[in-house]
Amino acid sequence: MSAEPGGRPATHPLWRPFELADLDAVAAARIVREPSPPIEVVDPDPGWPAAYDEVARRLRAALGERVLAVAHVGSTAAPGLPAKPVIDVDLVVPDPADEPAWLPDLEAAGFRLRVREPDHEQHRLVRGTDPTSNVHVFGPGAREPRRHVLFRDWLRTHAADRAAYGDLKRRIAAERAHTDGMAYNNRKAWLVYDIYDRALAADPEHPHDPHPR
Repeated sequence: MSAEPGGRPATHPLWRPFELADLDAVAAARIVREPSPPIEVVDPDPGWPAAYDEVARRLRAALGERVLAVAHVGSTAAPGLPAKPVIDVDLVVPDPADEPAWLPDLEAAGFRLRVREPDHEQHRLVRGTDPTSNVHVFGPGAREPRRHVLFRDWLRTHAADRAAYGDLKRRIAAERAHTDGMAYNNRKAWLVYDIYDRALAADPEHPHDPHPR
């Protein structure tokens, strides 16, 4: 078993302990509060990569050199995976907390601030339309964009986990019980955690022993 100095089990630098989202804290972070329809999970759409390209083009046109990185993440970024018909994008800017330096230009391009989470790596969420997109804004050095890319790449190359994840998403959505995206995420969090642990353990650059939940 790999271990850190002192005999502690080794953990990957991107590892996080299992926990469910605090729905009260999530609600407090929302800028826009409005009724939502039940969560819908649809068949894979071959047009999703092109939809991401359009969102990325708009972000770069609006912010120019302030775009330090942009990536297609989430289920629409894994070919063959059922997903909510929303393009998830990670955007890295110099300082998410300095909203006047980037938010007005994104608003002028049609994006709207929906979530502000200073305690979560200064995460902001802006929503775009046509195509519908959730753009997650982080700063340099944030771990969450790297975790998202790791998860995406694992699902792209591991058919069994991709199938299991897709089946679970369909079963949860079929209940027609969830209108809140974070409540839906909590229902599938156990499998997301397990997939992350497998992906982290497979990284040859960092020893990692899976941790119990």
